[in-house]
Amino acid sequence: MTDGRPGYRGHRPILVFAALAITLVAAACGGDFPQSSLRPQSDVAREIDSLFRGIFWWAMGVLVVVEGALVVAIIRFRERPGAEKPKPVHGNTALEIAWTLAPALILIFIGVPTMITLWRVDRPPPSSDIRVEVIGHQWWWEFNYPDLGVTTANELHVPVGKTVDLRLKSADVVHSFWFPRVAGKRDLVPGTENQLWFTPDSVGVYPGQCAEFCGTSHALMGMLLFVDTPEEFERWAAREASPQESGAEPRPSDDPSVLAGREVFFGAGGCISCHAIRGTPAAGILGPDLTHVGSRSTIAAGVLDNTPDNLVRWINEPHDVKPGNLMLDMGLSDEQARQVSAYLLSLE
Repeated sequence: MTDGRPGYRGHRPILVFAALAITLVAAACGGDFPQSSLRPQSDVAREIDSLFRGIFWWAMGVLVVVEGALVVAIIRFRERPGAEKPKPVHGNTALEIAWTLAPALILIFIGVPTMITLWRVDRPPPSSDIRVEVIGHQWWWEFNYPDLGVTTANELHVPVGKTVDLRLKSADVVHSFWFPRVAGKRDLVPGTENQLWFTPDSVGVYPGQCAEFCGTSHALMGMLLFVDTPEEFERWAAREASPQESGAEPRPSDDPSVLAGREVFFGAGGCISCHAIRGTPAAGILGPDLTHVGSRSTIAAGVLDNTPDNLVRWINEPHDVKPGNLMLDMGLSDEQARQVSAYLLSLE
C-alpha cells in the first residue's frame, strides 16, 4: 500500500487465526457422541432440545447484532490521519429506548418458553406404564420394578413408546441421574424422593452417567438404557422375575467349573454377605443383585464388558478397577476366581 497502511499481508495472521477457530468449532460438532443431548430420543428430551435451540438462535441473533455494530463502529469511526476530531454527542432518546426495550423483549421470548418447558417436564407424568425405583449407590445403580418383581443393576430396560415413571432415591450421598438422549438431569438426594419421567420413541441402547460428583469413582458410575420393543421387554421382564433355583440345591450343570464356582460363591468366597441371587440362600443387600448377572452386557457399572476375563479381574482386583468401592478382595486364587466367573456367567 502506498499510503503505509497494512493491506492483506498485514491482516493475514488474523485471517489464519479466524479460519483455524472456525475449523476447530466445526470439528467439535461432528463425530459420534453417544451421550450427546443434541440427539433426543424421547418426548421430554425433545422438549428440552427445542427450548435449547430456541435460546441458541436468540443468542446468535444478539451476537450478530452487537458484534456487527461493534465491527461497523471500529471500521467507520476509526482514527484516520488528517481527519477531524469527532464531535461529542449528548444522548439519543430513541436509541436508549430501543436498547432498553429490546433486551426486555428478548428475555420475555426466552423466559416464557422456559417456564412452559419446565412445567411440562417437572409435572407428574400424564400416564404411567412402567414404574421403576432408582437407587444411587457409591458407585452403581439399583433398578427395582415393584410391579414386575424385578431387581437389577446398572442396566435399565424399558419398552419403546411407553411412559416410564422413575422414583429417584439415594442410599448414601447426592447423585445425579442422567441419560442425555432421553431426559434431563435429576438429583438423587438422601432422605428425599425425586421424580423423573419420559417416553422413549426409538429402540436402541443409550449410555448414561452420574452427573453429580459423589466421591472417588464418580466418573466410573455409568449405566445403560435399553429401549426394547414391547415383545423384547416382556421376555426380558419374565426372565428377570424368575428365580435362579427352586431352593438351596444347585441347578444341574454339565460344566464342573460352574458347580465349583457355586461352592466358592456360597462358601469361601463370602459373596453372599453382600449379594443376592433369588431362589438361593444368597440374600445380601449391600451390593448389586446378581440373579441374572450373566445376561448383562457390562459389569462394575459399565466399566468393563461382561466377559470371563473381566469378571476374574473384577473379582480379584476390584479396587484397581474402581478405586474406593465397597467390594472386598476375598483373596481367592486365580482358579477360584475363574470358577466364580463361570458360575456368575451361567446366571442368565
